[in-house]
Amino acid sequence: MQEIFPFVSELGSKLSKDLTGSVAESMGPSEAVVKDFSAFLIPLHSVISEQRGFGSPISMPLKKRAFNCPLYAKEIEQLHVIFIDLLDIMEKCLEKMQDSSNLKTNGEGELNHTGWSQYLFILKELNNIAKLYKGAEEKFWTVLRLRKASLCVLIVRYAKRTDDHQWLLQHKDVTDFDSRRHLAMMMFPELKEDYEDLHEMLIDRSQLLAESFEYIVHAESDTLHVGLFMEFKNEEATGPGVLREWFFLVTQAIFDPQNALFVACPSDRRRFYPNPASKVDPMHLDYFTFSGRVIALALMHKVQVGIVFDRVFFLQLAGMHISLEDIRDADPCLYSSCKQILQMDPEFIDSDALGLTFVREVEELGSIKVVELCPGGKGIVVNSKNREKYVNLLIQHHFVTSISDPVSRFARGFSDILNPGEQKLFFRSLELEDLDWMLYGSESAICVEDWKAHTEYSSYKETDPQISWFWEVLLSHKNIPGES
Repeated sequence: MQEIFPFVSELGSKLSKDLTGSVAESMGPSEAVVKDFSAFLIPLHSVISEQRGFGSPISMPLKKRAFNCPLYAKEIEQLHVIFIDLLDIMEKCLEKMQDSSNLKTNGEGELNHTGWSQYLFILKELNNIAKLYKGAEEKFWTVLRLRKASLCVLIVRYAKRTDDHQWLLQHKDVTDFDSRRHLAMMMFPELKEDYEDLHEMLIDRSQLLAESFEYIVHAESDTLHVGLFMEFKNEEATGPGVLREWFFLVTQAIFDPQNALFVACPSDRRRFYPNPASKVDPMHLDYFTFSGRVIALALMHKVQVGIVFDRVFFLQLAGMHISLEDIRDADPCLYSSCKQILQMDPEFIDSDALGLTFVREVEELGSIKVVELCPGGKGIVVNSKNREKYVNLLIQHHFVTSISDPVSRFARGFSDILNPGEQKLFFRSLELEDLDWMLYGSESAICVEDWKAHTEYSSYKETDPQISWFWEVLLSHKNIPGES
């Protein structure tokens, strides 16, 4: 450590000086200095993590009697000083950024500062250092929560596919929809519109679902990454508009209740989860693979398809537990019944007045089948002591066990399009409402003035006649349906 630390100290001082300068000027830390700082921190972090005598995480200031390796005490204390110094300066930088962001929002300035490009990398290293010291992580994330607006701008502008975003994805409280969407979308392969290698589809509208299934489910996943060329039979139109129409139509067909693949929530017919009775179709699992691919492709192409997922489906794709409150929209009747069981007087429950045991009745192919919720469930009477377990097992069987195969196959299809191994992370990095906006859009009207203020022009200027006419037409309509 003694050989490494002088370099870390020198680079930390350099970063401190450059960051301080970036508060007042547009320049900032160089990429080379940040990379060197990061590289030297790796072995230093490893050595400190192995020191058992200081505790884990390390309490500061150090207690001399706790030293097992007194030679490292000085370095551990100095690294903490570097962390505090850089974090304090970074907060000032983010505060300055926030002021600049507000200026742009008010139309009085431009969001352009070359020094900002290295801020995310520095914050990532500070997060790694914070894990070594007691209370440091809370201090670090408190700063980022306070400067959330600036962090979100950094993510959208500077986060790249090649970067490691795990440290941000685990803290949704410091991000907003735009930044979470940006991080999630980078889990998809970069869409390459190579017109020589596009996956071509010629679809008969009268056979939309069946023919789309054949084109998508049998394709190698790599061929779907390069782009899609869509054409309807006996129609001349091609291009992005036709592709968007196909995405919308095929998704509406997939989620059509008549096709029995998905069930719509009673209180919100846009919201779906897999149908436990879908097994009546022998090809249902292949269609769930197809469905997963289509939804992932729609997200990758940034096409809204007019449906959203119910929370029970979203949570399973994220690999998360489903609770009673999560089923409120999917099955209001079951939710209400379970709430009543949990709230009933204990003496009434213990009297066996309800006549409940640990079983569930399931309809299969027109007949009723009794399924035990646990081994020996038929002989276990629900009482005040085990009713919470009963409700939990009932929910898990109804919304997990009974649709585990469809969910698994949908997830497999989705993963075929996403980068390998990132399917659960994709859904965990988003709020359900985020995915709603990505798949369905916003129901609120678009603010044209805000749209105009945040528009970037390519090959045109804001003062060009065509641009002026465009905004005049839009501003003449008070209500424009929203899209995210």
